[in-house]
Amino acid sequence: MPGPENKNIFPEGLPQFLKEELDRTYSAQECLLISQGYSSCRDSSLRTNRLKDAPEDTAEALGAMGVSFRQPGWYRDAFIFAREDEEKVRGSALFTEGRIYLQNLSSMIPPLMTDFPDGCDVLDMCAAPGGKTTQIVSVTAGKANVTACENDRIRADRLRFNLSRQGCRTVNVLVSDARKLDSFLKFDRIILDAPCSGSGTVLADDPSTQRAFSEKLVLNSSRLQKQLLRKGLSMLKKGGVLIYSTCSILPKENEEVLKEVLPGSGAELIPFPDELREIPSLESTVPEALLVCPGREHEGFFAAAIRKK
Repeated sequence: MPGPENKNIFPEGLPQFLKEELDRTYSAQECLLISQGYSSCRDSSLRTNRLKDAPEDTAEALGAMGVSFRQPGWYRDAFIFAREDEEKVRGSALFTEGRIYLQNLSSMIPPLMTDFPDGCDVLDMCAAPGGKTTQIVSVTAGKANVTACENDRIRADRLRFNLSRQGCRTVNVLVSDARKLDSFLKFDRIILDAPCSGSGTVLADDPSTQRAFSEKLVLNSSRLQKQLLRKGLSMLKKGGVLIYSTCSILPKENEEVLKEVLPGSGAELIPFPDELREIPSLESTVPEALLVCPGREHEGFFAAAIRKK
């Protein structure tokens, strides 16, 4: 059960507000797992860009570089390798030619939470730097009509650069606040990887992952997340699916957002695919959601699939 005695489990330098929120939310055993995840030396990971290579090609190229790797059972396009090899990977043709995309495993989850029928209309609401957008194009072999929205012009330029390098030439980039898109626009699939506090990405030995964290950031993020989710649902076609995700493990940005927005919205939560159940997870108060525990391979992450009735 959650309780004040759990606070002592967490690394000393962790922000006090974060300790208190985790303590309020999780059991002693889960707090211990989160603490171990925060204290781990997180591995690097990448995925194959299927527009240019097959996973077998990636495996062969990594082997030729002397990079040891392993692949998770839930996604054969993904490769996990030691962080000290990341510089070698970044300097390789695999990376510079856009044949791979460096990305945390957890960030690869949203496009795997649903299918993408050929010719479907897809919106990535908060798209930069492009990890999920390029993954959607990769898994659909470019057969989906993808629109990528990004409010910040500098980040939008980075998004365009990554789309170009990955060979995603048919993506329509909108430089706009997704909340201001015309609700006349309708989509079969929407990815909303919402801005958040980053509570799932914290590393005890990396102050930069904790610097911006605050109660104010969590509350502001929650407010924005609700606005974005309401807007996304207004643009979702009947029978369409929206994937809501954050790199946070705090209920204020996850379960509480869903519980406030979904009632009366004409949408419902649906279970995530069985193959993702092997990912180390925490117990969520929303049974249909996947709540990833931070660890050596994964950042803490929340993802839920929502279908318009």
